[in-house]
Amino acid sequence: MGNSKSSALSKELLAELKSNTKYGESELCTWYQSFLKECPTGKISKQQFEGIYASFFPNADPTEYARHVFRSFDTNADGTLDFKEYIVALHLTSGGKTLQKLEWAFALYDVDGNGTISKSEILEIVRSIFNMIPADDQTNLPEDEDTPEKRAEKIWEFFGKKDNDKISEGEFIQGVMDNKDILRLIQYDEPQKIKDKLKEKTQ
Repeated sequence: MGNSKSSALSKELLAELKSNTKYGESELCTWYQSFLKECPTGKISKQQFEGIYASFFPNADPTEYARHVFRSFDTNADGTLDFKEYIVALHLTSGGKTLQKLEWAFALYDVDGNGTISKSEILEIVRSIFNMIPADDQTNLPEDEDTPEKRAEKIWEFFGKKDNDKISEGEFIQGVMDNKDILRLIQYDEPQKIKDKLKEKTQ
C-alpha cells in the first residue's frame, strides 16, 4: 500500500495545483507526504485544522478564526478539507493573486453564505481576528481601531453603508481594491508565520 497511488499526487491534481497556486512540484509532493502522515485518511477535520492554528498562536486564541477559515475553504461542505482544499487555503492565506484573495476574503466574511455581508458578520470575523492578537499587541493599535467594535465600524464606514445595509461581493472587492487601508483592516496579516511553521513541519 505504501507505494500505491494513494501515497502519490495524481498528475491531474498536481497540474491543477501548479497552475492555480504559486507552489512548485517538489514543494507540493513534499507537502502531500506530510499531509498524509498527519491525516492518513487524506482529509483534515475541523478539529485538526483548529489544532494546527492553535500551535501557531500559543499566546492567543485562534479557534474562532480557524473555524471561519475552515468554513470558507470547505467548498463541498462535508466537514473536512482534502489536500486540494488545504493547499488552496494555504496559497490564498499566504499570498495568492489579489482578486482570488479578495474572493476568498468575501467568503470568509459571508458567514451565513447568503451572498452578502452584513455589519454583524464583519464584527463576528473582526472579533475572531482580535482573539489572535496578543493583549500586549492590542495596546499598540490606533485608538480608532483598538477594539473589534471600532474596527468593524471603521470598515463599515469605508463602504458608506447604513447599519442594516448589506455589501455584495462586487462592492466588497471593488471597495478593497480602491482603498488599501480596508485590506489592512479586514485581514489578520501574519500569514507568513503560518507558512513558515508549515514548512518546518515538512522538513
